[in-house]
Amino acid sequence: MASRNFIHSGRKIIAIGRNFSEHAKELGNAVPKSPFFFLKPTSSFISNGQAIEIPRGCEVHHEVELGVVIGKDGRDISAKDAHKHIAGYTLALDMTARNLQEQAKKAGLPWSTAKGYDTFTPVGEFIEKEAIQDTNDVDLSLKIDGVTKQNGNTRDMIFKIPSLIEYVSTIMKLQEGDLILTGTPAGVGRVLPGETVTCELASKGKIVSQLRFPVVDRSNKA
Repeated sequence: MASRNFIHSGRKIIAIGRNFSEHAKELGNAVPKSPFFFLKPTSSFISNGQAIEIPRGCEVHHEVELGVVIGKDGRDISAKDAHKHIAGYTLALDMTARNLQEQAKKAGLPWSTAKGYDTFTPVGEFIEKEAIQDTNDVDLSLKIDGVTKQNGNTRDMIFKIPSLIEYVSTIMKLQEGDLILTGTPAGVGRVLPGETVTCELASKGKIVSQLRFPVVDRSNKA
């Protein structure tokens, strides 16, 4: 199934922006009144244990997120039917070259460069749908070298997962193997070469996924 092997399926990465109000505020952004999203290349995927690369001249920030893996194609999906199109979930990071993103925002340009570098979408294993009892009560945390930087819960999402699926599917067809990154809680910050990023997803107090990524300088070699 493409959904279980979403890293290798070659489908879309759809990343929701500013879906936690405190995160929007910490970056000086207005809290959105409707969802918005951007796309990331699938070439940015890395798996648990692989290295996050820091490109030269980039101030790279971490953003821990709950990922939704699509299991059934659909357009114009209603919120009430959204669950029928979910195969499962994953724990993910949306790495961001914050300085490049700020430059793009000021110039009114897309965020593709800031979000699209190789290694900028670290993800964990496929999580069975049944392992997360309530997507509105998922704990997300991230540490750098053992120090907690992000610690949030999906109950604080502005737009819940069914609404996100409904919105995105009115614009583009959702396909089996697509990944929707649902937004990050407050506490984003810089990562540096030599550090280790660890993150965790828990449901109803039970740890479901744990990830670890070393951080290195990017080599300019192919």
